[in-house]
Amino acid sequence: MPLFQRTRATLNTVEQTNFETEKALQHLIEQNLEAVFNCRFVASEFVTGALHGGRIDTLALSEDNNPVIIEYKKVESSELINQSLFYLAWIQDHRGDFEIAAQKTLGADVEVDWGDIRVICIAPNFRKYDLHAVQVMGANLELWSYRLYKNDSLYLEEVFQKSIGTSSSTSGESGLTAGQKAALTRKTGTYTFEEHLEGRSEPMKQMAVALQEFMLGLDPSMEESPKKFYVAYKISQNIVCMEIQQKRILLYLKLDPTSLENPPKFARDVREIGHYGTGDLELSVKNETDLDAAMKLCELAYQRVGG
Repeated sequence: MPLFQRTRATLNTVEQTNFETEKALQHLIEQNLEAVFNCRFVASEFVTGALHGGRIDTLALSEDNNPVIIEYKKVESSELINQSLFYLAWIQDHRGDFEIAAQKTLGADVEVDWGDIRVICIAPNFRKYDLHAVQVMGANLELWSYRLYKNDSLYLEEVFQKSIGTSSSTSGESGLTAGQKAALTRKTGTYTFEEHLEGRSEPMKQMAVALQEFMLGLDPSMEESPKKFYVAYKISQNIVCMEIQQKRILLYLKLDPTSLENPPKFARDVREIGHYGTGDLELSVKNETDLDAAMKLCELAYQRVGG
C-alpha cells in the first residue's frame, strides 16, 4: 500500500527511498530505542569474542528487563536470520557478559530477567522461504520490515511474531502435577495466560478473558506475553499489562495520567509507585461497569503508542 501525503483534499503518493548504509538505519533505531521498542540501550557493535568471532549490532534491555538483540539489513537477506539465531545461542551461553555490559551502561543495580530474550530483525523485506523456515523452527525471533520515504517518514511493521507460550499446555506437559508444572515453569521461564487464571474467582476469570479478547482484537500484530506476575499486551512495546487478583484486575496502561481530562475513580497515577506491570496509569477493575470504561482507555493507550 503506498503512502499518501495529504494537502487539503488532494492526496499525492510519497516516493520510497532507503538508507545509504546499514549504519544509518542502526544509528537511527539506537537513537530512538525508547520510542520504537521502549528499550534501554546497552551496547553497539558488541564483540562476542575471538572464539565466537561475531559482532552484535545492538544490545538493549527491554521494559520487562529482558535482554534484547537487534540486527539490521538494508537489503533482503537470509543472512540476517542466520546471524540472529547465532547470536541468540551465544547470549544464552554468555549471560554474564551481557549482565556486565548492561551494568556498565545502565548502572550496577540494573536487573536482568532471563525469562525471555527478544531478538529483533529489521530489514526492508523477508523472503517467503525465510518466513516459513522461522515459523517451522519456532524460532524466538521478531521480524520487522521497514519503509523509508522521501518525506522522512519511517514505517515499521512486524511481519512475524516469535513463538510464545499462550496455550494451556505444551508438548509433554499433559499429565503433570501442579508441582511438576510449577517446577517446569521455573526452569524454562515460560508462563501462560491460563496459569494467571488458576485459583481466581469466576467473575475475575470472565473479565480477564474479555480483556484478553479485546486486546488481541485491536490489532493483528498484538502479542500476548505472559510474565511471572502479569500478562503484557504489546506490539513494539508493552501497551497494557494485566495482573489478575482474587477480587480485582489491575491494568497498567502506557498512558500519561496527566493527559486524561476526567479519569475514572478506579484509576490512579503510579509513576512514583512501585508495581509489577509496566505503565504509568493503573486501573483497578472490579466489575462489568469498570471493565467497559477500562476497555476504552486500553484502546486509547493502543492509539497513543502508535497502533
